[in-house]
Amino acid sequence: MLFCEVRVNFGSAVYRTVRTVLWEVGHSNNGWPPTRLPILSSKKRLEEIKMTNQTMRIFFPLKVTSYLLNDYDWDDENPVELSSEEAMEYEDAILTAITNENRRRFENDRGLAEYIENEVLNKKVYSLYPSVEISDGELWGVMTAGLTEALSGEETAELLEFVVGLNRDGYGEVLKQYPIKTPDRIIYVSFWDSDKTYSLKTEQELKKSLPAPGHDGPVMGGI
Repeated sequence: MLFCEVRVNFGSAVYRTVRTVLWEVGHSNNGWPPTRLPILSSKKRLEEIKMTNQTMRIFFPLKVTSYLLNDYDWDDENPVELSSEEAMEYEDAILTAITNENRRRFENDRGLAEYIENEVLNKKVYSLYPSVEISDGELWGVMTAGLTEALSGEETAELLEFVVGLNRDGYGEVLKQYPIKTPDRIIYVSFWDSDKTYSLKTEQELKKSLPAPGHDGPVMGGI
């Protein structure tokens, strides 16, 4: 298959969508690294993004369980759950695992969006792809939706509910069974947690729930 190198230069939110949708292996929070894209799908996808210039990013907490490695094997009897701060160290390894799963699973540039049953919502959500991202010193799961037009409040709620189902029983169910080997441990990543505090946040809601710069006190927010 032929590949081309392109530089996307029309807004950071759109760049993040291109990076996630088209499975960039590398990861950077700064600059504009080139993205390796199949020629035909990249043209179609970039035209779609330029036309709509709309994305929705949905954040959710991760459950990361680790097992320390020893000289012979890994200690499967003493799992340790990593905090979202500790999990940041393994961002690249987790992104690589997600990239591999995306390549194996998706045969077009719509990703998980093709499984949306509501026909109207299916047309408005052109693509939906999973990833992880660091925000305010924590590692979050994130679903990036490429939209052909803005969603109503009801449609947004339905999309959030769809993502919950994916995280619990669909894509997340597969990912959490995928052992990710790092130099010092084996980790398993789940997009779902049965804890009552588990919730999804849009990017706007996440920003509102974060403390203001220079403020260390508690902040109320989220859904």
